[in-house]
Amino acid sequence: MMNEGMFGGHLIWMLIMAAIVVIPFWRICSKAGYSGWLSLLILIPLANLVFLYFLAFSKWPSHRKFR
Repeated sequence: MMNEGMFGGHLIWMLIMAAIVVIPFWRICSKAGYSGWLSLLILIPLANLVFLYFLAFSKWPSHRKFR
């Protein structure tokens, strides 16, 4: 019975933390010229590291427009 209340609190905390992480990555992806939906990869373990390196070292579509 006690665990039911704790689970709800943990779920809310996890959603808040996910929003704190996903929203800035959504903006970064949008400014880079990628779909904002790619930012959801940050929530997946190991995929988040691959995605971070992809963003850091790839040629961004928004920069290709200027060349």
